[in-house]
Formats: sequence, C-alpha cells, structure tokens
Amino acid sequence: QVQLVESGGGLVQAGGSVRLSCAASGFTFSGYVMGWFRQAAGEERGFVASINRSGVNTYYADSVKGRFTISRDSVKNTVYLQMNSLKPDDTAVYYCAAAAAFGYSSVYSSQTRYNYWGQGTQVTVSS
Repeated sequence: QVQLVESGGGLVQAGGSVRLSCAASGFTFSGYVMGWFRQAAGEERGFVASINRSGVNTYYADSVKGRFTISRDSVKNTVYLQMNSLKPDDTAVYYCAAAAAFGYSSVYSSQTRYNYWGQGTQVTVSS
C-alpha cells in the first residue's frame, strides 16, 4: 500500500522558517522523482519543487527559488522541503508527490507526471 505522509506544517510568522517532511512507503523510493506542490485557498494546485532519484538534481518554481530547498533521504525514504524567508503568499496546503522516473536525472514540474500524492499539510504564514 503506497503512502505519502506529510508533516511539519503549522503557523509561522513572515520571515520565519518551516521544514516539511514526507515519509514514503509502499513503493521503491529510489526509483521515483519526488515533488512538492501547494494549493492556496481558492486557487489551483501549483508546482513548488522537484528532486531527482539521486537527490543531485533539483528544480524550483520561480516564486520559491532561493528561499526553499528540497532534499531527500534514501535511508529514511523521506523527502523534505526547507522553507525560509516565508511570506504570507506562501500560505497554502503543501502536498508531497511521487513520480516514476524515466531518466536518472529527471525532475518534473507537471502534476500529470506524478503517480502518488499525500494528503497535504497546512502552512499558514502570518504578516
């Protein structure tokens, strides 16, 4: 049974930091690209960051580049999103997702690439 379980969300002040975690199980973690997406109230879900199978290649949405860092731990089967210099516009439900990799260096920003999704964790940034 595939599971992606996010944790680490909560309420933080603008300028603060939060680290999200996503524990994966039920599939071969090393064979999957991992990604983070977010959905603000009244908006469509959008891409945040992606990391390739080995953790060497990463890709970010322009809105978070330089502030967010995606990483993965192949021993713990966990992907992380370190979020720094948070802004109220970062308020959203954050989702972890896994995509079968079609290349060792691949990273994906399209939601249609992703096979498995977590339930999401709320991050609220107060001004």
